[in-house]
Amino acid sequence: MMRWLVPIILYILIETYAYQAIRTITKNQWVQIGYLVLSLLILSYVIYIFANYDRSVGPTKYTLRASALLLLTLVPKLIMILFLFGEDIIRVCVAGYNYLTNTFFEGTATQYFPDRRKFISQLALGVAAIPLGGLLHGIFRGKYNFKVIRHVLYYEDLPAAFDGFRITQISDIHSGSFDDAAKIEYAVDLINEQETDLLLFTGDIVNTVAEEMDDWIDTFKRIKTPKYGKYSVLGNHDYGEYVTWNSQEEKDANFEAIKEVHTKIDFNLLLNDSTFVEKDGERIAVIGVENWGHNFKKAGDLKKASEKVAKEDFKVLLSHDPSHWEYEVKKHSDHYHLTLSGHTHGFQFGIEIPGFVRWSPVQYVYKQWAGMYDEMGRYLNVNRGFGFHAFPGRVGIWPEITVIELRKGSNGKGT
Repeated sequence: MMRWLVPIILYILIETYAYQAIRTITKNQWVQIGYLVLSLLILSYVIYIFANYDRSVGPTKYTLRASALLLLTLVPKLIMILFLFGEDIIRVCVAGYNYLTNTFFEGTATQYFPDRRKFISQLALGVAAIPLGGLLHGIFRGKYNFKVIRHVLYYEDLPAAFDGFRITQISDIHSGSFDDAAKIEYAVDLINEQETDLLLFTGDIVNTVAEEMDDWIDTFKRIKTPKYGKYSVLGNHDYGEYVTWNSQEEKDANFEAIKEVHTKIDFNLLLNDSTFVEKDGERIAVIGVENWGHNFKKAGDLKKASEKVAKEDFKVLLSHDPSHWEYEVKKHSDHYHLTLSGHTHGFQFGIEIPGFVRWSPVQYVYKQWAGMYDEMGRYLNVNRGFGFHAFPGRVGIWPEITVIELRKGSNGKGT
């Protein structure tokens, strides 16, 4: 319980500060009491859920709900505090001036330390309503607001037979978080509408355990197998390392079951292995590594995965974590032409207005966090993810289906 002490104290301080805005706006005691009771109920629920978190089960819909409630209450209050704190700085300065000019000794304490202004509290509440609305939209609509993102990449050394070849990428399914079958069916239809040549999935099919996919096998089995196949790799969540197992045998059994899920939905799972896609007598290599993350599990073995691939082959690499590209792939002497990753989800929170602003907190952790990147003619696409995890919503960073068209020509890209 001690580990909860500091977060609880911080929450109470935030709540106490935010409550000042409510007191300033209204003197109605029932409104004030109602606000405090609601805040207390939410805090109690969140504490109860996380205090009873079962590491043998892992994340559940209850923990997702608790995290949503926590964010819905904390984020707007933090916005309010910024305004109130700014006003308090002014109030302290005025109080200091009054003290130095002796007005404190001539009047009342109220004259010495100015009251909060109702207008500032109203402004703080109004501005705080914006992120609250965004979070609510993200929870009820945004998490299933699937977008098809298209890129055209040009390579001088692309085999001529593959000029115009289309690849569809999906990533980070996280089936254990789904709560709307109709929306997932719609997303599968959207994938099928792309009429792609090759379909690639870049890991994290579950949150924790293989059973999370049991109710979704038939749905994902509906994804059409393109002419040149469906291939996949594992992500960090597919190794069952975020729960406590009764035995190593139980953990190993879950891992085997997760690998079998890929077969059940007609994907060819590449475990540090490669295959060739052949067309009109020419070929490109599809290489799949197990998870390799700078701060996560390093099961990926690029050398082993590329044993059957010649240096001059055109290469498409599947690697779940984009940090792999940054630390090992992009400057590799074997020249991996296109790397497909996921993992970051774009933090499921951010702002993306093409040509104007592109920001997410995850950019302070990952140099490549969403979209297409290139260096020296080597490209990396970081898919924003199909599903969601930890927070049951998406704000400004929408679930993504990526379609990449390969073209033969001078190095360049288009979207």
